[in-house]
Amino acid sequence: MLGLELVVVLCATVLVCQVAGDRLRIAPPVLLLAAGALLGFVPALREVRLPPEAMLLLFLPALLYWESLTTSLRGIRQDLRGIMLMSTALVILTAWAVAAVAHALGLPWGPAWVLGAAVAPTDATTVGVLARMLPRRSITLLRAESLINDGTALVVYGPAVGITVGEEHFSVPHVGWLFLLAYAGGAAAGAVTAWLGIQLRRRLDDPLLGNVVTIGIPFTAFLVAEQIEASGVLAVVVAGLVMSQVGPRLPGAATRRQAQAFWSLSTFLLNASLFVLVGLEAQSAVRDLTSDDLTHALVTVGVVSVVLVVVRFAFQFGAVYLIRLLDRRPQQRLRRMSHRARVVGGVTGFRGAVSLAVALSVPEALDSGAPFPDRDVIVFVTSGVIMLTLVVQGLLLPRVVRWARLPHDTSAEEERSLAETTAAEEALKALPDVAADLGIAPEVAEWSRREYETHLRVVRAAGDDTDDDVVLRHKEDYTALRLALLTRKRATVVRLRDEHHIDDTVLRQVQAYLDIEEVRLSGADLSD
Repeated sequence: MLGLELVVVLCATVLVCQVAGDRLRIAPPVLLLAAGALLGFVPALREVRLPPEAMLLLFLPALLYWESLTTSLRGIRQDLRGIMLMSTALVILTAWAVAAVAHALGLPWGPAWVLGAAVAPTDATTVGVLARMLPRRSITLLRAESLINDGTALVVYGPAVGITVGEEHFSVPHVGWLFLLAYAGGAAAGAVTAWLGIQLRRRLDDPLLGNVVTIGIPFTAFLVAEQIEASGVLAVVVAGLVMSQVGPRLPGAATRRQAQAFWSLSTFLLNASLFVLVGLEAQSAVRDLTSDDLTHALVTVGVVSVVLVVVRFAFQFGAVYLIRLLDRRPQQRLRRMSHRARVVGGVTGFRGAVSLAVALSVPEALDSGAPFPDRDVIVFVTSGVIMLTLVVQGLLLPRVVRWARLPHDTSAEEERSLAETTAAEEALKALPDVAADLGIAPEVAEWSRREYETHLRVVRAAGDDTDDDVVLRHKEDYTALRLALLTRKRATVVRLRDEHHIDDTVLRQVQAYLDIEEVRLSGADLSD
């Protein structure tokens, strides 16, 4: 029964925290973490444990795949060098710094490196939730960094655990091979899985079956990569990036709308539930420590959190000056960011799902049968760092963004206006030939021409600084009238069902078309 109770509690907690976050202007993840910690005091929920397999095989593939699908590949290409430095060199440097500090605070070198690997990577889904107020380029940089650095952290984690439990010994060639296998093998597994998924999608016309394939892609990519001991995280990221480029070319508008609705809802629920479960896990970790261990662990949480921020800031500014010293090309100067923007980037180093999964994946015992040293401390410190970075940096980020006074990013609106204008112009130009090829009656072609011309006038007016107020006002009035009439039509259809003139099945069919029309008119974005 606990599973059913947990589902009800999670749904209620997510609902309350999201509403409260919107009204109090506090990032919902902060409230969700606090709620999870408070729920840990409920006796029935103390039995809840988050298995690492659930994190690695359920949460991560789904969340990372959606983040990859909605990340700009063009933006990644434009800042690839900086992204790779942040997702590889920074992760290794951070893991080393945390390991050194943790060792100085009393942890043996093996567990210290495990802790460093756990807290080194930033979290893509957390960045996506908390950093939406940033310009598009900044969000792309942060999300791309978070998507790739998970693989680097897991490569560091493997030898650290292996050496500690006595399964292997450290050597530079061995670690180098692990990095090569993780990146090359993960990328290959993701690309092959995406290619197979594309071939299946092209042969399936049924939206339901097409989306079964889409849902299976991230989990298949992760599984294939794990079977060859490569990075499942990178496999999912590559598969998502490939599908983001090829998916729009595949036929099936119904399939895409269904997939967008599914992924946006499911990843929202998974991500929100994950924050609550992290809070529960932190509460559980406290009970596994003695009072002396708890004091020492709390000190470690504070010190490690400070180290993470200091290393991130130092790397952000140190790396940029090194790049400027070595690369003086004009195009490099055009890509430079302001120091205030880099300060904002330094505050957005949130930790999340991958860190917790790594900590929970630490084995219980060594090869000798002895308990893994300081495992409880690793889990507690990792949970504490996740909570502290989310709460402190999540509350601090809006203030830092206001201080930074970043320029308003209008590039997305400008590009959308360009796309809509160009598409309408070319469709209008092709209309006579297309109508002739299809044998369309002149009256129908003229009707379509008037609709396209009206749409084109609205798009041009909206994208022009000297707006045509009359056109825009007429468009708003037309939309309001159509939405009001749709409400009347929907009420009529429901009344016919209630009076037993039509069946529930007919109601759902008609309402589906009315809903699509309402979404089109209102401009609602289902991906948010």
